[in-house]
Amino acid sequence: MAEEHVDILAFGAHADDVEIGMGGTLAKYAEAGKKIVICDLTEAELSSNGSVSIRKHEAMKAARHLGVIERVTLDIPDRGVYLSDENITKVVEVIRKYKPKAVFAPFEQDRHPDHGNASRLVKEAYFSSGIRKFNPSSPVHKAGKLYFYIINGFHRPHFVVNIENFIEAKLLSLRAYESQFEQGKDGVSTPLTEDYIEAVEARERMMGKDAGVRFAEGFFSYNTLILNQDLLGE
Repeated sequence: MAEEHVDILAFGAHADDVEIGMGGTLAKYAEAGKKIVICDLTEAELSSNGSVSIRKHEAMKAARHLGVIERVTLDIPDRGVYLSDENITKVVEVIRKYKPKAVFAPFEQDRHPDHGNASRLVKEAYFSSGIRKFNPSSPVHKAGKLYFYIINGFHRPHFVVNIENFIEAKLLSLRAYESQFEQGKDGVSTPLTEDYIEAVEARERMMGKDAGVRFAEGFFSYNTLILNQDLLGE
């Protein structure tokens, strides 16, 4: 793919992170004609179930359910998503290649250390990608917005996106990861195999109920938000 401006560049530590946190939002923006790219920082080679090749196949299937135009995977080691010059540079190069209007990353508060580390790594790269003298071999790009999506847990977000018409696309993308959310005959029990998809659906229902819609996904904003809607909601 040649260098071009995309609308959304969503980062996850592992394939399925983005779908868990913001699959409905991606499907919503894709249907509206927006160009979306997903970048998985690792190959998730340490996953308890499945394999690298299986995970990549499932990830591409999930991306198609959401209308994503491209999915790429970096070679950062699983459980090695650390703040290093090398890793920051790798993420910076992805941001500079796709020139997104908005960047998304996992919310920092999460039970999985890789998710919190991914949040911090993307935040550093988001800033450094706009610095001219940082790795000057590639042209700078400063994305307009940085947002964080929730993977595990329930947090009160800065804002939500109504996904009541896109919850099925989100669930389809999650079900594409059969190796992760279903315990096969050679698999082991993990938090993901214990009704995890049902828990995610219930969380988005609660997020929506709190906002007055059927389903919603919650986000945190790195940038100060500007309210363009009337304060009375009219």
